[in-house]
Amino acid sequence: MFTRLKNKRLIPNIMYSVISAVILIIPFESKCRENANPDKIVIHADQGKERISRNIYGAFSEHLGRCIYHGTWVGENSSIPNTRGIRKDVVKALRYINLPVLRWPGGCFADTYHWKNGIGSRKDRPCMINIHWGGVTENNHFGTHEFFDLCSQIGCEPYICGNLGSGSVREMQQWIEYITFNGKSPMTDLRRKNGREKPWKLKYFGVGNENWGCGGSMKPEFYANLYRRYATYLRNFGDNRLYKIACGPYADGFHWTEVLMREVYSKVEENPIMDGLSLHYYCGSGRESRSATKFDEEDWFYQLKRALLMEKFITMHSSIMDKYDPEKRVGLIVDEWGAWHDVEPGTNPAFLYQQNTLRDALVAGITLNIFNSHCDRVKMANIAQTINVLQSLILTKEKKMILTPTYYVFKMYKVHQDATLLPMDLKPRYYKYNKDSIPSVSASASCDKEGRVHISLCNLDSNKDANLSIELQGIKMSGVKGEVLTANNFTAHNTFEQPGVVHPMDFKGAEVKGNTLLVKLPSKSVVVLEVKQKK
Repeated sequence: MFTRLKNKRLIPNIMYSVISAVILIIPFESKCRENANPDKIVIHADQGKERISRNIYGAFSEHLGRCIYHGTWVGENSSIPNTRGIRKDVVKALRYINLPVLRWPGGCFADTYHWKNGIGSRKDRPCMINIHWGGVTENNHFGTHEFFDLCSQIGCEPYICGNLGSGSVREMQQWIEYITFNGKSPMTDLRRKNGREKPWKLKYFGVGNENWGCGGSMKPEFYANLYRRYATYLRNFGDNRLYKIACGPYADGFHWTEVLMREVYSKVEENPIMDGLSLHYYCGSGRESRSATKFDEEDWFYQLKRALLMEKFITMHSSIMDKYDPEKRVGLIVDEWGAWHDVEPGTNPAFLYQQNTLRDALVAGITLNIFNSHCDRVKMANIAQTINVLQSLILTKEKKMILTPTYYVFKMYKVHQDATLLPMDLKPRYYKYNKDSIPSVSASASCDKEGRVHISLCNLDSNKDANLSIELQGIKMSGVKGEVLTANNFTAHNTFEQPGVVHPMDFKGAEVKGNTLLVKLPSKSVVVLEVKQKK
């Protein structure tokens, strides 16, 4: 998670200059290709072999603004319905989309967080200053026990990011012992004293966060040595097996990936101490407007163009990883991604509270399609963030809760979780704006255990419908149904006064013709189709 320092626009402006440079270096093929015919997709339904990890549909919750406090945690004495201090409506909403994994406590916050301050009687827990996010004082009422309770209520895997920046090897090692050891030790005695007899299961553990920036301003060679030291002491207790995730680069930080793969993974191939490498990328906002809700077509176009860059970043980082790890043992973990707009007027600029429109839904749909397509290497992703921060799934205001357009994309796409990716050939027309252009359609497809084929489609064009011809090779279709997420205006969003402005509806624009689907994809829309096979 980036720190904005004193100038709330500093980091996004730096980010845009980096992204703009990448755009110039890596032009889209669309500038030299056009297709006047209907968009053509060929899905090889009989050639699927890679599984789309359900963890691609994970989320990120940091101690930032109102994500944890007033978002997830309201306390046991709150008038807001809760279970042991955790909001019931939030848990219900996250269970409904089958949220598979939740990353906590940061972000930049992780490398200032000392876990022992967040255990024991809440009234005795020492306060801390959140130095990254507004300098507010936190009471540490939401800590390790509360996080595991939250994950249990949701039914998701916990993913903890440890403090490498300002913490010690011993502190990190003791946290793992406290959480996962079942025997007799000072840490397990402490856990039992705090009300938890049995250890928890913990698989995913990140060793620091953005250590090239807010996590310590380190060079990759220095971090690689530190990672090897810290990871050595993260032991497996009993039958608990840790999946250790190293801090990776931001966007086009290819040198960082090269160093980590060379200095950490390849040195210990027989007994690897790195199971995953993280990647962060925020696609920013539009070109002219930074507002989440007040923008024009230029902003729409360039926001989606930046979202499409995720394809290039994953491809290039994967190629570096392939040099050292051709068997793809190390997962690429995109544990921070999403849009980054200006905060809502009148809110604390350090809290990163922003609205969420149909434009953000397209960002989510595009990005998830890219992750699906690279599921041989991408093993987890965590949208930033879950509640009330950046590209949120959920917004809360006291007792009220609303679901964002991004939430509904996750709801529609949950059919891909643990399904088999179906290879496809996509030949779209191109969406032109001024002298620039991008592919008008983004897509991915999968087949679930019941044999149902699901196709997720995004029409990036804000003005024109797309007429798609989708050929499914290797199966015979008996029918199709679907859902669509769209609106008349691309700035449409849900508010506490009007929570149902943008929501999924039945889609009637697809029909089966032999082994071909004919689809009329509305402009600025996300559609998920379900194809039934003939028995």
